[in-house]
Amino acid sequence: MENRITSLFKIKYPLIQAGMIWCSGWELASAVSNAGGLGIIGSGSMYPDVLEEHILKCQAATDKPFAVNLPMLYPDIDKHIATIIKHKVPIVFTSAGNPKTWTKHLKEHGILVVHVVSSLKFAKKAEDAGVDAIVAEGFEAGGHNGRDETTTLCLIPLVAEEIKIPLIAAGGIGTGRGMLATMTLGADAVQIGSRFVTSNESSAHDNFKKAVIEAKEGSTQLTLKDVTPVRLIKNEFYLKIAEAYEQGASTDELRELLGRGRAKKGMFQGDLVEGELEIGQVSGLINTVKPAADIVSEIISEYNTAIKELSNDKYIL
Repeated sequence: MENRITSLFKIKYPLIQAGMIWCSGWELASAVSNAGGLGIIGSGSMYPDVLEEHILKCQAATDKPFAVNLPMLYPDIDKHIATIIKHKVPIVFTSAGNPKTWTKHLKEHGILVVHVVSSLKFAKKAEDAGVDAIVAEGFEAGGHNGRDETTTLCLIPLVAEEIKIPLIAAGGIGTGRGMLATMTLGADAVQIGSRFVTSNESSAHDNFKKAVIEAKEGSTQLTLKDVTPVRLIKNEFYLKIAEAYEQGASTDELRELLGRGRAKKGMFQGDLVEGELEIGQVSGLINTVKPAADIVSEIISEYNTAIKELSNDKYIL
């Protein structure tokens, strides 16, 4: 397949692995890129020297394009930008902030810029800021999320009708059928996070991977909308948040309960009790840990099978 995204990124498949903090380092990014997708290093949990190490290792592990995800709220973002430019990373995915801040600067250095949004309003602003493509992420997604709770099924056609640049769908996608569905709605590609959390190359703790595999329908919930919306597995830490809401906790009290390092504690260090376990609703469909290359192959195979099935006369009305 060749379309606007595969041509833009110079990749084989229109499949992007999300840049997830604590879960997507150089090993996962290079494995996905080598398999024909676009791997992304999640820099939001990395000190500047750690990001540089991951970029260099990724460049040594693959000769294919890869990207860095850059949360705009990162305190040392200027250092991350300098490292990305220094090592000629070809693509940057920005998120959680104003895309106008760094897009022009990155593009002046020949870097493609993609911005992640959760609404049509912000998709238009990102296009106006000059980004090369947009990720529109529905509220099914894991981790930090939009407040409006717009589902991927509704968000993708809304955005596709209003923007001219390439569109990447995200949120609740973990299979080839899900990939086909969102591309039918107008997306040029998909971004998948949760499915790659349980890859061999993911830097997520084995305890967290096991928790994802054991997750069922209803195991996750979008919460902390007063602080920073995030979808979590309903563990003991989540139940403390729910109890705080029931007792009418203030925003400051919720921030104090959240504290610092919860995501690292849960996803990277494997504390399933006190840690923050960020994962998407699609976790209910995930039941194995396997190499990232096998995940890519499985998704593309299912995508192609679904297309063949839809060409069957029984689907013609």
